[in-house]
Amino acid sequence: MTEERWRIRLSVAAERDFEHILETTRETFGERQLQTYRAALIEALAALEAGPNIAGSKARNEILPDLRTLHVARKGRRGRHLILYRAAPGNIIDVSRILHERMDLARYLPPELE
Repeated sequence: MTEERWRIRLSVAAERDFEHILETTRETFGERQLQTYRAALIEALAALEAGPNIAGSKARNEILPDLRTLHVARKGRRGRHLILYRAAPGNIIDVSRILHERMDLARYLPPELE
């Protein structure tokens, strides 16, 4: 029996978050750290291909129904960002934002999710 893979779909806001994180990382920590953190972000996003309830993910129903987060810092990787997502029909993971762990997550969700 083959396990179905989930497709990852980033919102426009999540794509902007990704680019902003990389720009800030380069400016603050340099090119080497940019490459390291870029790999950590991509690895965390790719992990969602296993489905919305993967190990390390957390239900965030206190913010919005069916919202989940996955921390970038996993499997020995360091990081300070959370991937905010929901499962959608057709085995799709909709990533709404990628936010710093200290941010007020509810404040920065796109209006279409509320």
